[in-house]
Amino acid sequence: MDIIRLQKFTNKNNHSLVIEKMQIFILSFVILFVVGLYTYYQIPIVFAQSVNDQNLNVEPFVEGLNSPTSMAFLDSNNILVLEKNGQVRLVSNGQLQSQPVLEVSVDTQSERGLLGIAVQESINTNHNSIQNDTTKNVFLYYTEAREDGELKNRVYKYTWNGQALENPTLLLDLPAIPGPNHDGGKLMIGPDNYLYGVIGDLNHDGMLQNFPDGPTPDDTGIIFRINPIDGTPVPDNPFSTDPNDPSSKYFAYGIRNSFGLTYDPVSKSIWDTENGPASNDEINIVAPGFNSGWQTIMGPISSSGNSENELVNFAGSHYADPVLTWLDPPALTDIEFLNSSSLGETYTNNVFVGDNNNGNLYYFELNPERTGFVVDGVSDLVVDNEEELSSIVFGNGFGSITDLVTGPSDGYLYVLSHDNGIIYRITPA
Repeated sequence: MDIIRLQKFTNKNNHSLVIEKMQIFILSFVILFVVGLYTYYQIPIVFAQSVNDQNLNVEPFVEGLNSPTSMAFLDSNNILVLEKNGQVRLVSNGQLQSQPVLEVSVDTQSERGLLGIAVQESINTNHNSIQNDTTKNVFLYYTEAREDGELKNRVYKYTWNGQALENPTLLLDLPAIPGPNHDGGKLMIGPDNYLYGVIGDLNHDGMLQNFPDGPTPDDTGIIFRINPIDGTPVPDNPFSTDPNDPSSKYFAYGIRNSFGLTYDPVSKSIWDTENGPASNDEINIVAPGFNSGWQTIMGPISSSGNSENELVNFAGSHYADPVLTWLDPPALTDIEFLNSSSLGETYTNNVFVGDNNNGNLYYFELNPERTGFVVDGVSDLVVDNEEELSSIVFGNGFGSITDLVTGPSDGYLYVLSHDNGIIYRITPA
């Protein structure tokens, strides 16, 4: 009896073992199949999005976008979204329209493409009418691919006619070579109603990258500030008043690359994010004449082994340490002050930041002076371990975040995912 009972037990165990092995095999096959689809067809693997505030909810607002890079509200119901391949898409009342409102010829190698957008409403005074006309001007930054083979990063102004973008006017002609990365591309209308934008270093080694003996200023690694009407330099820019001097368009320099540019709605100060090489992603306050330090300094100057005397210091320039640094770079992307109380008073006029590498959304409260963050978990203002990183993560699962925008009427936070082709919306739960 014992032998028969043992044999039945052994057979049962063998049968269970076979089933278990089959389950492992099937699970492994499914994982390999999904990874294979992603690798071969570049189908994104979408993870669940979440935020750590139970009073808030994340919802997909618009789906079906192709590698979106930036977005801007035209009004409460209409959003223009840029796709890297050169298409400008319209989202109207939450619905992605089937046809683009503009297609431009772009080079899409590496970080090139259709990259940045800003919208400004201008009032046309009509002396013969009681009511003035308004025009919506739309500014686009893209790597233009011309028939003659020339590559340039260019800023154009268009007019929105209610259905399409028309009347392109070239405002700024910027380099694109050698690249093909570090093109920057973010645009914004500043608190002074001038047009700001950022271009990365394009792998140049010049004076604007703090090489004293390098080539003279060549429009790389800068934040520019120009008149949105005609692209001329703003008269009180910090470096030069001579319109024939390239630096007359510059607001800041020494920037490696940036995917985030905004301003504080309370103090009106300019902020940016900056990508380090193998270390030291930064968030900076960009005062007029700011020299961010690249390639001599990334991260706090105290840990760089260098001094301000080693920088290329133009008249009117100054260096300042980052507000916050990531030692292990998450590839920071956009930065947004939530100019709204719709998600609760806690978040009003405080800062959200996205990244590329982790799909994380970060959140920061400003100090009373609005000159930095209140980050109790990062006492030295350098995020250098998992515990410190976790203390500033607000949400995750978003894929590569390329833009963050406050909704003009609802005050919710809109999150654009390049990987997932989705605009997410964070709302009260």
